[in-house]
Amino acid sequence: MTPPPRPLIAIPARFAVSTSALRHSAEIVARALVEAVWRAGGEPVALHPHAPYGSADPALVADRLTRFDGVVLPGGDELPPARYGKAPSHGGRHDADAEQDGFDLAVAHHVLRTELPLLAICRGLQTVNVALGGTLREHQAGWRREHRNLVHQVSVQPATLLELTVGTQVVTASCFHRQYVDRVGAGLSVTARASDGTREALELPSRRGWFAGVQWHPEHTARHDPAQQALFEAFVRAAGTGR
Repeated sequence: MTPPPRPLIAIPARFAVSTSALRHSAEIVARALVEAVWRAGGEPVALHPHAPYGSADPALVADRLTRFDGVVLPGGDELPPARYGKAPSHGGRHDADAEQDGFDLAVAHHVLRTELPLLAICRGLQTVNVALGGTLREHQAGWRREHRNLVHQVSVQPATLLELTVGTQVVTASCFHRQYVDRVGAGLSVTARASDGTREALELPSRRGWFAGVQWHPEHTARHDPAQQALFEAFVRAAGTGR
């Protein structure tokens, strides 16, 4: 008996100056992320982030996403403050490519207008927050809430999609970020926090389509942490059923 086709999962690629296997610059998707989606039963597909001059054509983005059953907005470099109406602060660092920023924001806007299942990770969560009118707090020199290269515990709000998905109110999260959510975007609710108060997860309670945004990187530990892999399984399952 032929197994059912895997749900197609779109993952915007990340620009890289170089990789160990290539002599040139590249567009990449983290292997750990691809494997987590694959283990969950999805078919991961990298998308070229096409957004000339930092702005993507909404109609073209919509057309490109028509064939997919779900979208993962992955981690990456920081969104510059201009994308959420702020001036850069002293000591801020912004390495992201304008084309990357424009494409990710266009994808977020399109997916949020539809019921397409969405899993937003780290920068992906920040992108969704900005797309809904929220803002971010930049990394400041001497900022005591350092979440870069940090594995720590996160408290999950009860009776949320996140708690239902991971099956616990405390998860161990692998974080790698300087920026974090400041003003929460319209309609979003905070569903997890770190001990220092950092907003670690967001949901859209009014949205019919499956959506979870986490500030940490579940793919880093999903292979050996069932709670993290459960995020990918719930997302792919929703992609397979269309809700």
